[in-house]
Amino acid sequence: MNLLICLFGASIAAAVFQTGSCVETVIGLYGETIEVPCKIGTIKQDGLIFTKWKYVKDDGSPGDLLVKQAHKDEATVSATDSYKTRVSISANSSLLIAQGSLVDQRVFTCMAVSLTNLDEYSVELKVYKKPSGPVIKNKAKGLENGKLTQLGECVAESANPAADLIWMKNNQPLVDDGKTIIITSAITKDPVTALSSTSSRLQYTASKEDVESHFTCTAKHVLGPDHNSAPETFPIHYPTEKVSLQVVSQSPIREGDNVTLICQADGNPPPTSFNFNIKGKVTVMDKNVYTLTGVTRADTGMYKCSLLDNDVLESTQMVTVSFLDVSLTPTGKVLKKLGEKLEVSFEKNASTEAKVTWKKGDLTLDKLPDFSNLTYSDAGLYVCDVSTEGIKRSLSFELTVEGGPRILRLTKHRSNDGKHKILMCEAEGSPKPEVQWSVNGTTDESAYLDGKTTYKITVVPNRNLTVSCQVTNKLGQDTRDISVFSLYEEHKSKPEKNEGGMEQTKVIVGVMVGLFVAVALVGLIYWLYIKKTREGSWKTGEKETGTSEESKKLEENNHKADV
Repeated sequence: MNLLICLFGASIAAAVFQTGSCVETVIGLYGETIEVPCKIGTIKQDGLIFTKWKYVKDDGSPGDLLVKQAHKDEATVSATDSYKTRVSISANSSLLIAQGSLVDQRVFTCMAVSLTNLDEYSVELKVYKKPSGPVIKNKAKGLENGKLTQLGECVAESANPAADLIWMKNNQPLVDDGKTIIITSAITKDPVTALSSTSSRLQYTASKEDVESHFTCTAKHVLGPDHNSAPETFPIHYPTEKVSLQVVSQSPIREGDNVTLICQADGNPPPTSFNFNIKGKVTVMDKNVYTLTGVTRADTGMYKCSLLDNDVLESTQMVTVSFLDVSLTPTGKVLKKLGEKLEVSFEKNASTEAKVTWKKGDLTLDKLPDFSNLTYSDAGLYVCDVSTEGIKRSLSFELTVEGGPRILRLTKHRSNDGKHKILMCEAEGSPKPEVQWSVNGTTDESAYLDGKTTYKITVVPNRNLTVSCQVTNKLGQDTRDISVFSLYEEHKSKPEKNEGGMEQTKVIVGVMVGLFVAVALVGLIYWLYIKKTREGSWKTGEKETGTSEESKKLEENNHKADV
């Protein structure tokens, strides 16, 4: 037996040949236009007189459908039944049947007549139709744990041939074992269309694990592909075996939070009423929820819930309310004088060990500084961050240290190009001092940090002068002077030296002059002493050299004079 699959227009044709047989089987689609082929290859078109199609009626008698004369474009329809309006012939002599249905499943014969020959070709037509999508009907409201229950009925309608139905659980086929799974199938035909509908009833023994199982029904047909029904889930009924208490709140629970207690049982359907034991006090609720509003540290304790009719099935949870109390003295803005003392007091009380971090501005401190002798660098914003179990507190104070202005140093030097003198006045004080120079020039200043800043002025002195730097704030003032030589005088005397070198030279000269004056004075004293001694010796008749005691004194004086 040979099998041949052919496609004719909108129809699918499958031809089955038996050895020595001229009847071909063609498969057409229900509701479509079916093409029945006329395979006569011995008659050439130039010798053809006419082509005729006929068929076998329901009672077995022959019937004519149409005739097509070779020299005419149109065929003559001779059928008087439903084929009168549904048949036509194609250019290749194939019979076309519109709106194919199961009544068209019969044998059709093509007859070709020429001047010298008459050929006939018979075709058996079968009409196939895919089933409608499978649907699960008469679904159970629920399944009993361990009990055989009819789950539902799957139906795939209007097919030819009839579809096969397969029950699936979680995409795996269910097999009838006659005990826990029983599947019963049936096929019915529509009396008008003769199309077949397949139904399949499933009886199933469920377990608690089937709560999340998905049941589907798959329809298989020769025309393919397979079609699946929508997945269905079913509640599984079973008694409660375990109770659990759930605490719903922010984690951790803090004072002021709302805490919800949810009591759950694993039975299905679940119980609707529970006993709630709130720190020893039993409260009956007609729902599984109990809410504690605005909890405090006093609400820390053990909580329970149980079934109304079975207090042995209970669940217990510990509720811990976290808290954090902190105090800081002083807070806000704090004003102190330079050198004063500041006492800082910090206290905390927490449900668990709290972490304390001190910061000054963006800098994290290992510990709070010693404020026994305040300096300008102690000024700033101090923040104390305290945290424990998701609770955070932040306290702060802003310290200002005030003091009168004071000039730390006043210096001078030449610019790199040698054309200017640059004076720098470094001062401290709080509030920030304002500067006043006794000369005009280009001014600048550094950043004010830790109570200090440096004021700078650039001048071009054309004569020797004394420059004053005066710093002032609301608490007082300070002034310092510095001598500045003109650039012209320096260039004229020793252009290669700067002013600092000239000053150093003056000091050296002064020291040398002082030494010479001291030596001269010692020499004068020594001369007067000798003169007086000699006069005495002349009067007493002593030798010029004097006594041994005088000689020693003379040597000592000579030694001092040499020094």
